[in-house]
Amino acid sequence: MFNIESIPFITLCFSILCLFVLFFYYFYFFTQLKTDLKLVANSNPISVIVAARNEKKNLERNLELLLEQDYPEYEVVVINDGSHDGTKAYLKELDEKYSNLKIVTLELDERFKKGKKFALTMGIKAAQYEHLLLTDADCWPTSKNWISKMSMSFQEKDIVLGIAPLEVPKSLLGSVIKYETFHTALQFITYANRGFAYMGVGRNLAYTKTLFFKNKGFASHQHILSGDDDLFVQENVTLTNLAICLDQESFMYSKAPLNFRSWLTQKKRHFSTNREYKRSFVQLLGLYSFAQIGVYSGALAGLILAPRVWYIPVGILLLKWIIQWAVMLTPTKALKADSIRWILPYYDILYTVFLLFFAIIKPFTRQPKWS
Repeated sequence: MFNIESIPFITLCFSILCLFVLFFYYFYFFTQLKTDLKLVANSNPISVIVAARNEKKNLERNLELLLEQDYPEYEVVVINDGSHDGTKAYLKELDEKYSNLKIVTLELDERFKKGKKFALTMGIKAAQYEHLLLTDADCWPTSKNWISKMSMSFQEKDIVLGIAPLEVPKSLLGSVIKYETFHTALQFITYANRGFAYMGVGRNLAYTKTLFFKNKGFASHQHILSGDDDLFVQENVTLTNLAICLDQESFMYSKAPLNFRSWLTQKKRHFSTNREYKRSFVQLLGLYSFAQIGVYSGALAGLILAPRVWYIPVGILLLKWIIQWAVMLTPTKALKADSIRWILPYYDILYTVFLLFFAIIKPFTRQPKWS
């Protein structure tokens, strides 16, 4: 017969069960941060694709860094998607200076708003080379070897996943974004290495032109704003055509949102894509998030309801952090997120609050527009 006094025991058992679920993810997935490719230099001509709408300031800051890469043969294709902020004049000015710049101009038609995927498709059609490397106007490479390092990973592969860290503000929001970005990178890389490639980051993603048109580009998800990276990867990846580039000279940076409102807008755009994920990926990611929340909620409930055995929920959390720290030591170094491991509990708690918050608001979000 159910006894109310058994509730603390149930909550602690629930917390322990969730902890073992997390341990499975830690050891089965998160220890797989690697690439099996032996990188060798190659000289495949590369087309860098950048879609921009009203991005003049970002282009002024970052475009020349793309145009001056240390690589023998490449072009930078910039799609000016109906900009009205002086982008056209600025690109014309650069066109006179750089022979490897190609400009694709799209006129904005308010009656038919086509979105970023249409702009990317036009840029890919205009690209003269087979190997494509995509990024955004607000991104800057960590070195002049960005193209070189990413192209090394192609070899016999059709898709290359790159790393795209964020430059975050020194604030509570910055801490949340920093850990969430690191954690997302850790997930999509290690899951891919286990045969569950569910996404890439459009700020640093490469694939072949043949692959793009063979599978009709973004046609199956043209109706939603996002998905030019993760849904494209899900549809086109196989067990043999994917490579991952972890060389730190290949990292592509961008600035994180500076306030909660802009960050929330960004996350809403991601939510519109999540709804299109394959069921297996939704379940895989959902179970992890559920277990993460479950460990903390079960331990907290046990601590409140059974304070006399406080050492049990505290022990659960300490064991989680110790194992998590040991597993994430190498990834934090590899992904240039060293500071995270020194105060991991702080970041982990913030991440759990982040998961809980967005789990609550996700059903009520609307899809934003490409602007």
